[in-house]
Amino acid sequence: MPRLFRRLQAAMCPALLATAMGLGTAWAQGGPVILAQHPGTEPDRQARVLVARPLHDAAAHGERPVLLTGSAQLSTDPRRTALFVQVQSESLCGSAGCSTSVYLPDGRNWKLVLDSVSGPITITPQTHGEMHDLLVDGTDRWIWNGATYTDTQATPSPPSMDGAQ
Repeated sequence: MPRLFRRLQAAMCPALLATAMGLGTAWAQGGPVILAQHPGTEPDRQARVLVARPLHDAAAHGERPVLLTGSAQLSTDPRRTALFVQVQSESLCGSAGCSTSVYLPDGRNWKLVLDSVSGPITITPQTHGEMHDLLVDGTDRWIWNGATYTDTQATPSPPSMDGAQ
């Protein structure tokens, strides 16, 4: 039976594996994404591969970084279950807190679809391109553009050099 379980594990896509391994999951109807430590689980192992560089850098500073993970179904398609990853350490977290990155399954790998946002993440009922919007820190809405999540907060245009408006 253990051999069969290992074969099933290897055959599952990363997102389904994350859900099957019992991570705290937020569902597409909306709600907060809960991040927690899940040592020894397959999602924890995969997250450690994804953030190997920051973990190494923190350890090089003599720190013992903490890895938090969570999962959330971002659409009605179970293959769109995301892996949320946050590394906590003194050298990696700033005044805005620690940053979280979001990955979606891409075959047997993970694709980074939202990088380094700080603050709690909530899945909203609103959708763009069949993917639910993400609300970061209560005010910063991120929407799906077909490939990644993009920020909806407009960046002001630089002032004109000739004084024209």
